[in-house]
Amino acid sequence: MNVTHLECSLTNEHYAAGEIHNLSRAGKPLIVRYDLDRAREKLTRDAIGQRPAGMWKWREILPHDGDPVSLGEGETPLIALPRTGGANLLVKDEGRLPTGSFKARGLAMAVTMARQFGIARIAMPTNGNAGAALAAYGARAGIETIVICPAETPAINVTETAAFGARVYVADGQIDECGALVGKGAAQGLWFDCSTLKEPYRLEGKKVMGLELAEQLGWTLPDAIFYPTGGGTGLIGMWKAFDELEALGLIGAERPRMYAVQAEGCAPIVRAFERGEEFAERWEGAATVATGIRVPKAVGDFLILRAVRDSGGAAIAVPEDAILQSVEDVARDDGFLLCPEGGAVVAAWRQARDQGLVRSDERVVLFNCANGNKYPLPDRSKRLTLAEAEVGAL
Repeated sequence: MNVTHLECSLTNEHYAAGEIHNLSRAGKPLIVRYDLDRAREKLTRDAIGQRPAGMWKWREILPHDGDPVSLGEGETPLIALPRTGGANLLVKDEGRLPTGSFKARGLAMAVTMARQFGIARIAMPTNGNAGAALAAYGARAGIETIVICPAETPAINVTETAAFGARVYVADGQIDECGALVGKGAAQGLWFDCSTLKEPYRLEGKKVMGLELAEQLGWTLPDAIFYPTGGGTGLIGMWKAFDELEALGLIGAERPRMYAVQAEGCAPIVRAFERGEEFAERWEGAATVATGIRVPKAVGDFLILRAVRDSGGAAIAVPEDAILQSVEDVARDDGFLLCPEGGAVVAAWRQARDQGLVRSDERVVLFNCANGNKYPLPDRSKRLTLAEAEVGAL
């Protein structure tokens, strides 16, 4: 293991590796730091290219010792959307991962570290896909899992999570309120709190999206990345990954513009970005069909805003009708079924294009965070009586 220490993301205070941690003493996320000089000796372009595809090939800059808790996390493809946006518009389809979403990356790593530390019981709040991933990897590792969902969580996510053996509770209130209950139980020693960015290792699993992206694009980075942003772990993780790749000599200093995408019904990051604030106030009355980004208050808000601003990007909010229309359009035009959060990203890209924030000749990567089949779809089929059907009228 190449971990040297953990570091408070706000104060830079150091914490010892090899110990169980949640937030720093300042109440902010802890960041894992590595001996990158040592990692550089083995993590060359040639060596990486010869390893089997998947998130665990990056072991020199991942925190675990020994075998990971794995369900076969493969490399997710980059797929062009030529009719939607031309050859330069690519979507990274995270719906191909175990449990059908990018939450598999972060929870595979978090559960791997929990097993390494001998943790027996884990709890977290979820709007859906994270709970399913925690339950699946917890089952794989033999760790008990407790999941608390807001009432608006899609039913398929609730039943999927329970199918993996988790204790699942559906509660009134938003995800941050469910998270407060998880935190209360952790303080009483009932379980370990695995909420977004309240432990250090989900971030390390999510950053692999950025590592993969660089390799897939021939050790270059796109001009812009549009990312569905609730807790923002993936956006923060990719920004960290790019710095590590540069320190390893695998890429240069160029960075993509990072666009944090939220729904108009829950846009605390967008509001803080537009006001020039460092931290985001809680969003009251959060509501959106894109439940994965329905996060009224993110513990890593300042890290999201920092990455967006440092990259020259922006935070963009999109309306509900644009989200739904984008899902419909991309399925019809390019044969790609987005999840609602992916629909939000396409809508944000369209908005940014119309406002001149991105050009048609720029290479843009959109993140589809989950399999679109996990969400309710409108039934547009027509009924047919076979005995009376005329083929020519079909």
